[in-house]
Amino acid sequence: MLIVLSPAKSLDYDTPPSTDIHTKPDFIARSAELIDVLKQKSPAQIATLMGISDQLAALNVGRYAAWSRKFTAKNSKQAVLAFNGDVYEGLDAASLSVRQLDYVQSHVRILSGLYGVLRPLDLMQPYRLEMGTRLQNPRGKDLYAFWGEDVAKALSAELAGHKSRVLVNLASEEYFKVVKPKSLDAKVISPVFEDWKGGKYKIISFYAKRARGLMARYAALKNVSQAEKLKSFDLDGYAFDDSVSSETSWVFRRRIAE
Repeated sequence: MLIVLSPAKSLDYDTPPSTDIHTKPDFIARSAELIDVLKQKSPAQIATLMGISDQLAALNVGRYAAWSRKFTAKNSKQAVLAFNGDVYEGLDAASLSVRQLDYVQSHVRILSGLYGVLRPLDLMQPYRLEMGTRLQNPRGKDLYAFWGEDVAKALSAELAGHKSRVLVNLASEEYFKVVKPKSLDAKVISPVFEDWKGGKYKIISFYAKRARGLMARYAALKNVSQAEKLKSFDLDGYAFDDSVSSETSWVFRRRIAE
């Protein structure tokens, strides 16, 4: 069983990592191709391409310029500890034990516009490049064309070593599109997290993102190897609702006081 997560826009390279254990990304040469394309763009062009402020664009142009094929403790940090958004607040990898981090390293993969797919403890240099960015590149009109079938093949190869050939999709639609599920040699299960609000259950983005991280954390805490056991997920008051779930879409609901 593998769990896939989206990355986060927010990064934390100031807090010292909670572990020295690290690995290197598998697609460094491919990432370098994208960096070469990005280095040719001005801050104004990056701002337009990504729909970000001039200040953020300038920051990231500097990141592209500094990016190196050599990953060290000085220029990079483990991906799961560097990402700092809602999903990663739920996962809270810094508080996991060595054994739990080992589980995450074996069972979780992070999809990335620049790196394709990352193991949690892969060293990562800071960047911003969302998967949906329409970055013209030598392989096509956008990042989906650039990565092609490579992410699906990498995940299928990983799953070949697992007893349970199931991919648990805790990524966003934008990122999971790069997986190309039809090319994936595995069953895909997509958990859905809903909260009660305004008289009905609905997906609330902030809570849903955090719950994705919480489910990955739950899997690590419980050493889950069979996806079916994720139906027992109960962190932060969520519970599996069989009545609205299907074989591949598992709905978890929570009702808290409004």
